[in-house]
Amino acid sequence: MESDKFEKYNPSLIENKWTVKWEEDGIYNAKNNVKGKENYFALSMFPYPSGNLHIGHWYAFAPADAHARFRRMQGYNVMHPQGFDSFGLPAENAAIENGINPSKWTLENINNFRKEFRSMGTSYDWSRELVTSDPEYYKWNQHFFLEFYNNNLAYRASGLANWCPKDQTTLANEQVKDGSCERCGTEVLKKELPQWFFRITDYAEELLDMGKINWPEKIKMMQRNWIGKSIGVTIKFDLDEFIEGEFIETFTTRIDTIFGVTFIVLSPEHKILKSIIQDEQRDSVYSYIENAARISEIERTSTERDKTGVFTGAYCINPLNNERIPIYVGDYVLSSYGTGAVMGVPAHDQRDYIFAEKYNLEIRVVVKPEENFNINEAWVEEGNLINSGEFSGLNNNLAKDTIADFIEEKKLGTRTITYHLRDWLISRQRYWGTPIPIIYCEQCGTVPVPFDQLPVLLPDNVEFNPTGKSPLTLNKEFLYTTCPKCGDEAKRETDTMDTFVDSSWYHFKFMSPDSKDVPFRSEDLINWGPIHQYMGGAEHAVMHLLYSRFFTKALRDLNYVNISEPYTKLFNQGMLIKDHKKISKRSNPLNPDPVIQKYGSDTLRSYLMFLGPWDQGGDWSDSGINGIYRWLNRVWAISISIKKFNDVGDQKKDETLIVFSHKTTKKIL
Repeated sequence: MESDKFEKYNPSLIENKWTVKWEEDGIYNAKNNVKGKENYFALSMFPYPSGNLHIGHWYAFAPADAHARFRRMQGYNVMHPQGFDSFGLPAENAAIENGINPSKWTLENINNFRKEFRSMGTSYDWSRELVTSDPEYYKWNQHFFLEFYNNNLAYRASGLANWCPKDQTTLANEQVKDGSCERCGTEVLKKELPQWFFRITDYAEELLDMGKINWPEKIKMMQRNWIGKSIGVTIKFDLDEFIEGEFIETFTTRIDTIFGVTFIVLSPEHKILKSIIQDEQRDSVYSYIENAARISEIERTSTERDKTGVFTGAYCINPLNNERIPIYVGDYVLSSYGTGAVMGVPAHDQRDYIFAEKYNLEIRVVVKPEENFNINEAWVEEGNLINSGEFSGLNNNLAKDTIADFIEEKKLGTRTITYHLRDWLISRQRYWGTPIPIIYCEQCGTVPVPFDQLPVLLPDNVEFNPTGKSPLTLNKEFLYTTCPKCGDEAKRETDTMDTFVDSSWYHFKFMSPDSKDVPFRSEDLINWGPIHQYMGGAEHAVMHLLYSRFFTKALRDLNYVNISEPYTKLFNQGMLIKDHKKISKRSNPLNPDPVIQKYGSDTLRSYLMFLGPWDQGGDWSDSGINGIYRWLNRVWAISISIKKFNDVGDQKKDETLIVFSHKTTKKIL
């Protein structure tokens, strides 16, 4: 030590010096190949740059950084990069509220985050930093969109979309929580709009296969449940009495109960509903449809809510027994799930039983229950078929295949596999996102922007207003263009992409940060992919993590990558608690700056690591961090005493100490 000022542990004198030194020397800048070392890609989910880092952020990033350092100590050639997921609604809302451009607000936050990450003492490879709102990044979003479009993985369709009236934009199903906008908490409505989608459902079956990834079982289960595979039969109920040649399709996993159908229920949005309503029922049905539009899907399907419906006045025909079946409309049936129509079998489905009791509909038993069964509820266990024509006497489970064979032979329906998963809605009616590279021409129709004209840039000179309408719809310089095919006047698409597109492939860009002519180089992917350990929150289970898996598989099929999964191992940190509440920016923030000023970042990092198992979380305690600070003071005192004991400049003793510390580290591992 050159001075007595280092006699006592003083983080403010130490930490900034070494943070600057590490970056100047580039000691954490990963090389693609280092002789004698195996590559290891340790990645944290990159942050949205909004406001300041709070202690909850530290709990996500500091232990992840410790993991990267740990792997370096084990001898790996570690890449541990960082970037910013910088498109999104908060920046645009801030622009509206404060009268500034989102790019300015975002850049200020990014600069602040960079400073705070450095104060954290992280070992990031800043030479690979990426910012998703940079045109050099988002042009590749547009490139992939065009590849998806040209290969029928992207399409435009009109349909009901989740609509947030406050943010004035559509939401994917995964972004609706308990019937409200995940971002602002406003109740979500349904709105008919033309939208752009990615065909994630084409990969539903493959996405169910998670046998080769080392992920927490709860995340795998959440994805399986969200994908929601069901195996059954789609069967047609004729509507010839009311519309010749038309029919209602229903999907059921219980085709063995087809002879017990005593009613059909359509969703309020079903395409054929308004065509079959009879005059005497018209007012009541239309009133019901109007009320249903105000209720979220979550509320409509809640198990706590009464199942309601209104008779349409119409009937259909059960093709297996030719019985006339009344048709109802019910808001508990969703147009977005299955066929939007369900067959009611009240004797063998408790929900149907309650509905039939309420509206005085027949309850016909077709699977014989046990002798002592209480008929005041549905019998949902197995048994032999009764009242089922030629199939009576068969065990109901065995009868499923027999009846399905009969239905397919008579062309009355077909065996079907359905999924809860819906195609990924990527359209957003906002400004601060990647422009969708599509042009609309009166002569040529929908025309993709040529690859060599990318990126389609977001204009800077835009005006924001409190109505929430995208500035792109009002910006003539952006909106009006010429058709790439015929040269006539045309208009650009004004929707921007869901920001989850940005984060679905960013890990690949970290591998080739300097690539200009391609999104990433194949040799870099071979060196670093797939990510060895991915670290972040479990809240992204059916959004970011599912979308990333889909994107990787789609890029594989388009010959961009040679892997099928983006992340080999996934680690979710637990929840950090203070005063019995989760530490978060919105509800329970805890500013790290006063803690760092008093104790230093090493104390804070160490305290977070000692709170408990990282995947389980822990309770913040001021007294606990005092204990860690005292411990680091003792460590510092020991290091000073060892240094004094050794002869200054004695290389052999220095080397002996290093060897001893490495042996100690290995024992700990």
